[in-house]
Amino acid sequence: MNPVVIDAKENARRLAELDRIWCNEPGLVGQLRAVNHGTVGLRFIAAGFAFLLVGGLLAMFIRLQLAWFDAEVLDPQRFNQFVTLHGTTMMFLFAVPIMEGFAMYLLPKMIGARDLPFPRMSAFGWWCYLFGGLFLYSSLLFDAAPDGGWFMYVPLTDATFSPGKGPDFWLIGVTFAEIAAVTAAVELIVAVLVTRAPGMDIRRMPLFAWAILVTAFMIAFGFPPLILASILLEIQRAFGFVFFDPALGGDPLLWQHLFWLFGHPEVYIIFLPAAGVVSMVVPTFARRPIIGYTWIVLALVATGFLSFGLWVHHMFAVGIPLLALAFFSAASMAVAIPTAIQVFAWIATLWSGRPWLRVPMLHIFGFFVVFVLGGLTGVMLAFVPFDWQAHDTHFVVAHLHYVLIGGMMFPLFAGLYYWLPLASGRMPSESTSRTAFWLVFIGFNLTFLPMHLTGLLGMPRRAYTYPEELGVQWLNLLSTAAGFVLAVGIIAILVDAALCFVHGRRGRGNPWRAGTLEWAVPCPVPNYNFASIPVVGARYPLWHDRNLAARTVDTGGLLGDPRSGRRELLGTGPVSAKPEQVVFLSSSSWWPLVCAMLIASMLAFFIAGYYLLSAACLLPLAGGFLAWMWTTGHRHAPLRVDAGSGLSLPPQSASRNAPGWWAVVITMLIDGSLFASLVFAYFYLWLGAGAWPPAGTGDPRLTWGSLAALALLAACWACSHFAGRAFLGGRRARHVPLAAFAIATACAYLLVYPSAVTGLVAVPQAHAYASVVWILAGFAVVHVAIAALICGFVLARVACGHVDGARPLEWRVALAFLRYTLVQAAIAWAVVHLFPVVQG
Repeated sequence: MNPVVIDAKENARRLAELDRIWCNEPGLVGQLRAVNHGTVGLRFIAAGFAFLLVGGLLAMFIRLQLAWFDAEVLDPQRFNQFVTLHGTTMMFLFAVPIMEGFAMYLLPKMIGARDLPFPRMSAFGWWCYLFGGLFLYSSLLFDAAPDGGWFMYVPLTDATFSPGKGPDFWLIGVTFAEIAAVTAAVELIVAVLVTRAPGMDIRRMPLFAWAILVTAFMIAFGFPPLILASILLEIQRAFGFVFFDPALGGDPLLWQHLFWLFGHPEVYIIFLPAAGVVSMVVPTFARRPIIGYTWIVLALVATGFLSFGLWVHHMFAVGIPLLALAFFSAASMAVAIPTAIQVFAWIATLWSGRPWLRVPMLHIFGFFVVFVLGGLTGVMLAFVPFDWQAHDTHFVVAHLHYVLIGGMMFPLFAGLYYWLPLASGRMPSESTSRTAFWLVFIGFNLTFLPMHLTGLLGMPRRAYTYPEELGVQWLNLLSTAAGFVLAVGIIAILVDAALCFVHGRRGRGNPWRAGTLEWAVPCPVPNYNFASIPVVGARYPLWHDRNLAARTVDTGGLLGDPRSGRRELLGTGPVSAKPEQVVFLSSSSWWPLVCAMLIASMLAFFIAGYYLLSAACLLPLAGGFLAWMWTTGHRHAPLRVDAGSGLSLPPQSASRNAPGWWAVVITMLIDGSLFASLVFAYFYLWLGAGAWPPAGTGDPRLTWGSLAALALLAACWACSHFAGRAFLGGRRARHVPLAAFAIATACAYLLVYPSAVTGLVAVPQAHAYASVVWILAGFAVVHVAIAALICGFVLARVACGHVDGARPLEWRVALAFLRYTLVQAAIAWAVVHLFPVVQG
């Protein structure tokens, strides 16, 4: 893969052509249609900081209310609303999205790629995130802000105790925004797996990429339980289902289990990207490679696994059996081990290097102090007896903020100052940035350190005021005053960063003399990142090869010749990072914005109670997604593509490791997590029920109707199997009718199965058993309908020549999703119809 020598005139022509292909269109229309990862990533970061300011403003009102006992800054209802919006904003609209923004902006540059593999999906996720946040805050306009806390425990938030629209705004707005997290997870996993630069095998991946990969998998498995819980609660509020009503077989603790199955991994979903930032900043300013690379990777993976075994950590006081408490207490303490491994590796790197104390390192040192203190109180709360004493006091509030702000915000600001010269081409003000750091560090500790004491003295959390007899007035006054110092410091950092883009001193490329690949791009960064895709030979390629940066701005290397006139990406092996394919990317489009707006319209009608209008939006929404998919791909892509440097590769439509294939695999994992959460809900309610099914709610044991539905699933599987073999064998005359018959049997299942369930189970409002059975059956029906629609769409693409035996990607994707759906429907059938037979 030696680069080709080209003359300066040809090089200039290619650079101009690359810029034309990859740039956004001019004006407002261009911004609305933009899909480039740099644009979308910066939008996530800007919106995240905007929500940080809004959430911080709410926090200032909360602190003013608590500054003195019996204060009247906010009335009790408004206090609860502000607490709810503050927590929701910080957890769902700031902490996770802004780290996704950093990942979207930096990851392609860090792994030597020109963009993320699904740019339109990135843009779609950003619009969903923005609309979801606006949706939540629009509740203030209707005087219906949610007030059930950011955890929204039932029964406080069901229709009986919260009859207004506040919980609906929360449930729908947060779920809408979570679409961005899920789409980003798919995007980032596929990007790390198959678009790394040649030579960047898994032993040479930047630690930030490892952290993002683990985090994205955690999102894939952690967010579905909360999405399911939100959907179930909204269905209960809107249609009277009874999943959480104990009088009719439901259980309020089901909400807590599903919420904290998301909620505790969420802490590490926030922390691990921040740990990745620390692992990038420390070696640069220690001026040596990081110590314990392999141990840090293992610690990241171990943290990801352990975090899913800790959800009961938040439920010690709800009446869990003692044996379970012992297990979850031990697991809560065990997670400190991989975290400590990372901390010791960072300290060892600094100890053995020659640390350079610049502003990013100041924030790293602040992180060490604050996060270690937060970790120690976390170990204290892992002890069940201590947790019972400190539960629901301000001690927990202090611990939460020490872990989240210490573990996330200080590394975030370190990363902001570290990569600001890359994004702006200018250097931030050294004096302002140092002053702002000390304001944040001192303000933070004086705000939250006293809360440990007020909590131990008995001051309750989430309470509007407190009794004078507690004697905590001066501590609260100190916290409030320091809170304003903290706010001034954060504002100073954001103003400093914003002014840097305009008034900052112009910096040279790679001002920190870092060794990772993102610093090889020219400054200012071109839209295509690299004129030629770099070839990597070490973990710190810029320290290993001094001429690498110069080669990436020359068009004589890989994908340097933009002869196709399309956006191209180099696809590599998931482990070896050997070149395997050329990926043709989609360009700017209206469809991400249009589809997000259609979803927003559908949800707005739903929250207003116009359910038929909401359902009517499904048709144009499906049309929008189909039109989006129809305009993707490269119908006239050759079977071999000249990638430059004498390398010839297939397009992604003919490659085994195509991004689209990995995307559907990750999507099935996410959907499987959602389905597993639903099955968990079924068996959790079964364990707490006296009779299952209860008398009077029907008994859906094996019937002719249910057996016919199962037979149709089997027939659909057989037809799709033989259709797949015919397709791969190039027998189109056999493939098309077999595939059409598979779709027909799927449609027949859609007609037979709902009628079979209708005749056997009572209405879903009768009992929690009927509610969960209806949801399981509906889940299967909706998925089979989507799979049939996708297969029909691909058949149309086959007829129009987009897909054939030499470019089988779309049919592979459709077939895989259809088979997954059939297995899922069969499992749902077994749970609904076979399990009652087994249990007798």
